[in-house]
Amino acid sequence: MTSEIKIDPVTLEVLRNALPAIAADMAIDLQRTSYNMMIYEVQDFCCALLDAQGRLICQNVGGVSHFVADLGVVIRDGLDRYGADGFSAGDVIITNHQRVAGQHLNNVCVYTPCFVDGVLQGFAVVRAHWVDVGGLSTGFSAASMVVDPWMEGLQLDQIKIYEAGAPDQKALRMIRDNIRYPDAAMGDLRSQIAACRMAERRLSGIFQRYGAQTVHGAIERIFSDSEAKCRRIVSEIPDGVYEAQSFLDPDGADKSDTVPVRIKVIVSGGDMTIDLTGCSLQRKSGLNGRTLAGAYIAYKGLTAPLEAVNEGSFRALKVEIQEGNFMMAQFPAVMAGWSRMLPTVVDTILRALAPALPGTIPAAHLGTLGGSMTFFGRDPATGRDFILQTIEGGGWGGRPWEDGVNATVSVCQGDVRNAPIETLELKTPVLVRQRALRDGSGGPGKFRGGLGQITEMTSLCEGRWSASNAGRRQCAPWGLAGGGAGATSRNYMRQPDEAEFRPVDPVRVLSPPMTSVRIATAGGGGWGSPLERDPEKVLADVLDGFISLASAEADYGVRIDAAKMTIDTAATIDRRKDMQARASKN
Repeated sequence: MTSEIKIDPVTLEVLRNALPAIAADMAIDLQRTSYNMMIYEVQDFCCALLDAQGRLICQNVGGVSHFVADLGVVIRDGLDRYGADGFSAGDVIITNHQRVAGQHLNNVCVYTPCFVDGVLQGFAVVRAHWVDVGGLSTGFSAASMVVDPWMEGLQLDQIKIYEAGAPDQKALRMIRDNIRYPDAAMGDLRSQIAACRMAERRLSGIFQRYGAQTVHGAIERIFSDSEAKCRRIVSEIPDGVYEAQSFLDPDGADKSDTVPVRIKVIVSGGDMTIDLTGCSLQRKSGLNGRTLAGAYIAYKGLTAPLEAVNEGSFRALKVEIQEGNFMMAQFPAVMAGWSRMLPTVVDTILRALAPALPGTIPAAHLGTLGGSMTFFGRDPATGRDFILQTIEGGGWGGRPWEDGVNATVSVCQGDVRNAPIETLELKTPVLVRQRALRDGSGGPGKFRGGLGQITEMTSLCEGRWSASNAGRRQCAPWGLAGGGAGATSRNYMRQPDEAEFRPVDPVRVLSPPMTSVRIATAGGGGWGSPLERDPEKVLADVLDGFISLASAEADYGVRIDAAKMTIDTAATIDRRKDMQARASKN
């Protein structure tokens, strides 16, 4: 019925922009009032509006993109639990349970029903990263140590913590008592609730101004318009079946085996099917999730990356995945490392389509959510508990038209960024010794892969360190069209009595003052033959310190006079001819 409602173009455009503006304002409220830097600095959250059926109306621009596939699942599960008549104005529901939208338990979802004139019209939702939910969850889940969800932390399964506006003090106290940093967690919870309450008021105002029939009609039109735009883009891809595979590093379940990611993409007219059934079955380790986010993110990037996201953005996409796949794991599979596979899944979907879109698809990027660092303990100078958290970026793949981006978090993370040095040093007892581009880490190519990042910190008091690059130690980010692979990642630690850094992945390691931790994130793969790179660009990379003189000659065939720092043109031509001849023989 709503699809047949005639809406004047001006009203439609007002609503097309007004609804996402609510989600954007939710994000601003959340950042301004939250307690932990993973929200107000790193921006590891998303805010959204969904209709009364659990369909995504909008998500804030820059919101964590790997949350987009799972918000509707949460709302529909809540509707199954309570029924459409089981919600009241003033209710607040909290959930992080892995049986529905399996993620690490730190990603806590808070939502409220939106009523207008006594009718349920939708839901406001905020999913955000809490610093701790008990168990081994402090900072980031200790995926390598977790053997079941109960060990990971507190599981909250569609719990009403407010009913008709009245808080359930027993439930809130139970949550508080099981969290190491209750002031931060309860503060973040209040921030999430406040953002949802603001959205309720704003959405109610829109319904009262334009009427329910008009608003619902506009939403249906917006969904249809988004679907049509995506279909139009997909229809430009040649019909066919496209396949690719890649591998993740061994996950601890079997140290000798890499983990396969096998993708099939079927294009038929404006329809696309992404088949994930060839990927690994669920693992014994924490390398499991329950999400369609990898397929959704790749599809959105291919179709309408700059358009607002809503339910219509994915109507023309079909995702094939079976229960028991490591991306559709069944509870109680361990899901502490739920996000590790997603960036590589996105890269592999794009890799499959590279033959069909040769001028569009980039080489692989860092392939993880980035290098994470956590340091927590009690500061003797203040007598207060502290926790440091940051996510450090890596290199993106070279593209068919330019070099990859340096030191950026993954395609799955929206506007997530690292915590500023000033905030880290002001609020936690550390010194940030270095945060720099990782020279030589970008894969060689006509268009070089982006550089990874080196971050080094020294603790000023005793505390526990954790650091992870979540993979890309053995399976480097690949190049495309003849480009070379990017550098793999690595973590290091140096105790105060040690002269040199040693490679290690600390997990909750109790360390004395003046312990230093360094992470080196992966670089992006290169695109195109390095022998086709403009020699002047190679020289510029040497002068900038991005590559060495040895790499300029060995990888790019460019000979540079080390004394004058100028290109030896004749020697370069000869060197490249020789390299091309040897390559053709192989």
